[in-house]
Amino acid sequence: MQQNFDSMRKKNILMFLIIGVFVLYLIRLMSLQLFNDQYRVYADSNAFYQRTVYPSRGLMYDRNGSLLVYNQPAYDVLVTMREVEDLDTVDFCQTVGIRRDVFDQQMSAVKNRRLNPGYSSYTPQVFLSQLSSETYGVLQEKLFRYKGFSVRSRTLRSYMQPIAAHALGYVAEVNQKDIERDPYYVPGDYSGRSGVELTYESVLRGEKGVEVLLRDAHGRVKGRYDEGKRDQPAVPGHDLTLSLDMELQAYAELLMQNKRGAIVAIEPQTGELLAYVSAPTYDPGLLVGRNRANNFRTLERSPHKIFLNRPIQSNYPPGSTFKPAQALVLLQEGIIRPETQVSCQMGYYYAPGHKVGCHAHASPLPLAPAIATSCNAYFCHGYRTMMDHSKYGSIHVAMDKWRDYMVGMGFGYPLGIDIPFEKRGLIPNSQYYNKWYGEKGWRGATIISNAIGQGEVLATPLQIANFCSTIANRGWFITPHLVKQIEGVELNSAYKRRNQTGVDAAYFEPIIEGMHGAVLNGTARGVQIPGIEICGKTGTAQNSAGEDHSIFMCFAPKENPKIALLVFIENGGYGATWAVPMASLLLEKYLNRRVEDTRLWMEQRLLNANLIELESY
Repeated sequence: MQQNFDSMRKKNILMFLIIGVFVLYLIRLMSLQLFNDQYRVYADSNAFYQRTVYPSRGLMYDRNGSLLVYNQPAYDVLVTMREVEDLDTVDFCQTVGIRRDVFDQQMSAVKNRRLNPGYSSYTPQVFLSQLSSETYGVLQEKLFRYKGFSVRSRTLRSYMQPIAAHALGYVAEVNQKDIERDPYYVPGDYSGRSGVELTYESVLRGEKGVEVLLRDAHGRVKGRYDEGKRDQPAVPGHDLTLSLDMELQAYAELLMQNKRGAIVAIEPQTGELLAYVSAPTYDPGLLVGRNRANNFRTLERSPHKIFLNRPIQSNYPPGSTFKPAQALVLLQEGIIRPETQVSCQMGYYYAPGHKVGCHAHASPLPLAPAIATSCNAYFCHGYRTMMDHSKYGSIHVAMDKWRDYMVGMGFGYPLGIDIPFEKRGLIPNSQYYNKWYGEKGWRGATIISNAIGQGEVLATPLQIANFCSTIANRGWFITPHLVKQIEGVELNSAYKRRNQTGVDAAYFEPIIEGMHGAVLNGTARGVQIPGIEICGKTGTAQNSAGEDHSIFMCFAPKENPKIALLVFIENGGYGATWAVPMASLLLEKYLNRRVEDTRLWMEQRLLNANLIELESY
């Protein structure tokens, strides 16, 4: 009896084991078939080949509707390794314009892709990218000779004129970080790397399409799957209308040849940039096509820092262009009034340990004439009075109050222009000087150079131009920007919103009168244009490394201004020497659309001026 019981128990255990194994197998089978796509995807990857269809990148137009940036066809050479036979390598290399060693390197690179998932020797692989239309034309006629090789088309950037390189930016192949950051990209894709191309990459690039192709067990493409019903068309990128005036931009770049510096022109009412020049510049077409890498290295090695985007990345002492900002703070704080007069009879301003020289002019002067003649003594006196004034209780409070006003006027922090890598400049605060001198080791006289835009104060050309636009608007500005309109997409609200300075509008009137006086009979007389009322302020920024920098900011007309302009020429000496006449020509070009024949001598003088020795690029 016991023996029968043991036998029955063993049978039951065995049956339960069999049933358990069957249930586990059934559960696993259901999981694979119903809940897990891994093997289906793997099977599909063997049966289907998804070929990417690249969208055309959005075009760019200037503010007047003239085409700036467009796309031209380019071609990638593909190789299907299993189909290559009887190749005349020498003839092939001559046709596509490469050396034999480059051919061998490319073939080795393709073979190394065998380690990648989804690789098939029957599937086309990229062998050579960015063939020009001319090379493609020659290749197409002979392609039948090169078994295993084929061509696919894509687009590359092209430019109507070789201008605005630093504003537009360039497009280049993505790197591994780009691929990890955004699943849109795969190796071999291209994206914006600087300028507008980078900032607006997501709207310019469009959406990729897909062609689903059927392939056999060996991976050979046999045709389109399901008559193309599973294909997804590419969606082109959005077009951009830039705020740049192409004629003004081209003229500004022409005048800045053989010079280092920046030109920034702004439409005050909108914050739209009319011209944006970083000099020396380069032809943006150099960074397109198969010679891009060589051209990039050549430009990068230039001693003139061609890739430095000077309007937003160079920090300079603003010099005397900073004096109107100083005056506005002093007026708002009640330190001076427009009629306040300061004596400058000795030709300099003296503070303990400092002697600040000045120009020859009448003395004493109220505010407007002090701006017109750029009197250093006037602004040194006002600044020192504020720093040491008893109403603040300490210089630390006064300093931080002064600094807050300057920040409100657009200095000390990035303005937020719609191109990347903008620098902030420097407006020091009390903590800054406490670190240098100790909390009780400094006073107004110690930092007196700040009064005239020297000392520790630094600004980008864009910030100075924006400040000039703020004066033109009598106390407000819209963040400067390069894109005026995006096709089908709303523009960032930051480029429509007014930023208030914290200084009453009434205090801008004596500043404007002073800048108008500088043009009529002061330091900026050379900017005058018959029939146009111009307000301007010269600046000469000290440069310990060489000749001083020549600066001039202006706006016109005086009432209802249409343009605010900053010309900054490195090592140009006095502001009136080079920056003023250049600004005069640019104002005339924009407002009158031409330069009068009687003023062409001025243009020729600027064109002939070589303030740096430029090699050929």
